[in-house]
Amino acid sequence: MSVGGDAILMEGVRKRYGDKPALDGLDLAVRRGTVHGLLGPNGAGKTTTVRVLATLLRHDEGLVRVAGHDVRKEAARVRRRIGLLGQHAALDEELGGRQNLEMFGRLFHLGARGAGQRADALLERFGLTDTGRKPVKRYSGGMRRRLDLAASLITDPEVLFLDEPTTGLDPRGRGEVWEAVRSLVDGGTTVLLTTQYLEEADRLADRISVVDGGRVVAEGTPGELKSRAGRDRIDVVVRDAARLDEAVRALPFRPAETDVDRDRRLISAPVRDRMATLAEVVRALEAAGIEAEDVALRRPTLDEAFLRLTDRTEVAA
Repeated sequence: MSVGGDAILMEGVRKRYGDKPALDGLDLAVRRGTVHGLLGPNGAGKTTTVRVLATLLRHDEGLVRVAGHDVRKEAARVRRRIGLLGQHAALDEELGGRQNLEMFGRLFHLGARGAGQRADALLERFGLTDTGRKPVKRYSGGMRRRLDLAASLITDPEVLFLDEPTTGLDPRGRGEVWEAVRSLVDGGTTVLLTTQYLEEADRLADRISVVDGGRVVAEGTPGELKSRAGRDRIDVVVRDAARLDEAVRALPFRPAETDVDRDRRLISAPVRDRMATLAEVVRALEAAGIEAEDVALRRPTLDEAFLRLTDRTEVAA
C-alpha cells in the first residue's frame, strides 16, 4: 500500500479483547479527499477500527497511520488533524447553536475571538446562520445533526470519522447531512463513514470496505461491489396470487435461478440480455393470459452485495 496518497493506512492490524479478536489482520487504505465507507455486520470490527484510528484505543499489532502520522507514536499530532462525529449528539440542548460552537472552540483553545469567528463561519457553511441563537432543543433532527457535524469541524480537520451520522433521521434530515458531507469532501476533507444505511454508503462513498470477522473481506466502488452480487434481475409481480405457480411455469426462467415470494406475488430471476428478456416475459404472460401488476428490470443492490459478502459460509469458502 502506498503512503503518499493515503489519508488513512492500516496494515496487519490486530486487536484482542481477552481471547476474542476484534481486529484480525485488518488492512485498510483511504485516499485523501474521498469518502470511504466501512460496512459490516454487528461485531465485525467497525467501531474498534474507528476507535483505533481516532487514538481512543491502542491496537496490539500492525501499522496505523492517519494524516501521515503513526497513531501510537504520534497520537497528539493525529488528534490535531482529525474530527469525530459519533452516533449521539454532543450538544447542550439549552444553549443556542452559536453558543455550542463557541464552547467547543474555547475547549480547543481558540480563544474568545477565534472561537466566535469559527462559529460564525461554520454556521454559514452549514446553512444555520438564521438559527444560531435558537436553543438546540428547538432544532429539527437534521439541523441538530448538521450542527453536530459543524462542531466536529472546529479544528478544520484533515480527516473526519463519521460513525452512523444519520441514525434516527427522517429522509429530509438524512439528505441534509449527505449534502453537508459532500461539501466537506469537495473542500478537501477525507471522510471515513460507518453506517447501517446501505443506501447512504451507495450515495456517498467513493469506495467501500466490507469488514467481517475483524478483517476486510471485500473492497471496491459501490458499483464493483454490487456487480459481485450477481447479474441484473427482472421482477414480475402477478396480480392474481392464485396464478403464481402457473406464471412461474410460463415464464422463460431457469427453475434453479428463480426466486418466488408468495407474500408479495413476486417472481424474480437473473437476466443476461435485459431488453430481450423483458420482451420474452411480456409475450409469455400474454400467451398464458396472466395479468402482471408490475414488471421491472433492476440492477443488484448494495444490500444484496452486503448480504452475500458477509455470508460467513461463503467467505470461509
